[in-house]
Amino acid sequence: MTRAFLVVMDSVGIGGAPDADRFFNDGAPDTGANTLAHIAQACARGRAEQGRSGPLHLPNLDALGLGAALRLASGAQAPGLGAVPQGLWGAASEVSPGKDTPSGHWELAGVPVPWDWHYFPRQVPAFPADLLDELCRLAGTEGTLGNCHASGTEILARLGAEHLRTGWPICYTSADSVLQIAAHEGVFGLDRLLKLCADLAPTLHAMRVCRVIARPFVGDAEAGFTRTANRHDYAIAPPAPTLCDWVQGAGRRVQAIGKIGDIFSMHGIDEVRTGPDAVLMDHLADLMEEAPDGSLTFANFVEFDSLWGHRRNVAGYARALEWFDAQLPRILGRMRPGDLILLTADHGNDPTWAGTDHTRERVPVLGAGLGARGIGLCAYTDVAASVAAHLGVPAKGPGNSFL
Repeated sequence: MTRAFLVVMDSVGIGGAPDADRFFNDGAPDTGANTLAHIAQACARGRAEQGRSGPLHLPNLDALGLGAALRLASGAQAPGLGAVPQGLWGAASEVSPGKDTPSGHWELAGVPVPWDWHYFPRQVPAFPADLLDELCRLAGTEGTLGNCHASGTEILARLGAEHLRTGWPICYTSADSVLQIAAHEGVFGLDRLLKLCADLAPTLHAMRVCRVIARPFVGDAEAGFTRTANRHDYAIAPPAPTLCDWVQGAGRRVQAIGKIGDIFSMHGIDEVRTGPDAVLMDHLADLMEEAPDGSLTFANFVEFDSLWGHRRNVAGYARALEWFDAQLPRILGRMRPGDLILLTADHGNDPTWAGTDHTRERVPVLGAGLGARGIGLCAYTDVAASVAAHLGVPAKGPGNSFL
């Protein structure tokens, strides 16, 4: 029996989205955004030398077909990415009306988003009064802080001390459909924060707000404030059964690595393994040995996006890509006959672009286990249909298998 491993390199876009002009960063359209190409070009020009040096070095991803997928998607040339593909390679386009993490993952799993998300306006307060009243009631506080669009690190530096003084939760949003609530693990309490977010989530989901995110932090005004690894996302459930449900419904096992469990609200998932990306890579290596026949392992590596893309840090993003590439041999070396590994992304997040939001881009689809094979341009939903076909599980979404 076969196994499938679906690995999402969060935000590693390759440009060329045909509808990029409909999506914006700081009022400017995403037309021309290209996460991978712009990072590679910056590296080649010596503009990404912090913690690394020289042209972008991704020999393993390029051997699978990353450079070829980039050229197919956008026509862009990337220095150092010119290998003849030895794996399955192509590029996928999204149709969901958002460039957020859940939309991308759901569509990769066979379910495009059928509605428009609710986004909070760029005003202060960004949140309606009745929502803030409900938040205060659930939190047991007389008020909240923030209530605006902000970056997570900036708002902690600005309001962390006031949070310690008042005990009020810090609430903020972004260009995504999201409400984020930050609170100190020691002063406010981690369990209290998680319960607050869980209790508030149904209200936000009824508004078609995609996620409520708990953002715990530690520290003080003198030493500074640092977010911890105890983040938890409370996402709206997918509107229809996804690839995870298809596989689980066929009596097979589904293992999730990273924030996949949160993104799918645990629907169709048997086991979750979490941690920072370095730990997630160890989990993936372990599951290459341990995952049972017929199973699906679905992984998300988020730090490309969360640590470097949103912060517009080109060198950090390049370092993360090179680290990921260097890990691939130990993953691919543990494949069994009949295994399929697909590597893709959920959206872009061009660190050279305006603003701090995701960018609308096509994404690579790279595969190992089926030999050299070009699949051309495809849909996100074709990824789910192809995994289902490989596992011999009936596909219940709109995609077509490219296998």
